Amino acid sequence: MSFEVTGKLVVKYNTVQRSESFKTREFVIEKSDDINGRVITNYIKFQSVQDRTAIVDRHNEGEMVKVYFNIKGTRWEKDGKVNYITNLDAWRIESMMQGTPGADPMPNYNTSQEGSFSGGGNSGNSGDDLPF
Repeated sequence: MSFEVTGKLVVKYNTVQRSESFKTREFVIEKSDDINGRVITNYIKFQSVQDRTAIVDRHNEGEMVKVYFNIKGTRWEKDGKVNYITNLDAWRIESMMQGTPGADPMPNYNTSQEGSFSGGGNSGNSGDDLPF
């Protein structure tokens, strides 16, 4: 399942070569929400892996972006101690600035999941129908 969030790109870290065949890169966006007149700011760290480590290259710190990501969870055990790790695995970033040259239209990676929240899959209802 894919998620998306919009915020300001605040930090881009360097790519880290984890092994001979595996590399990662992290970046952070700032997301502020007004909740009952109180502004709550969150700093959300994402990870991109392998060929996706370059997706943040064409964006500048301070730029408003939309990040498309998956949630990945891993169980890790060492010396009899179990730990769980959750990563926000970014696979696409697009600029929120209007008319940005070179901005690619977003491909639809979720065609098989559309309508999955309506209780019965894609049953011919339009995307605007509510499941109740």
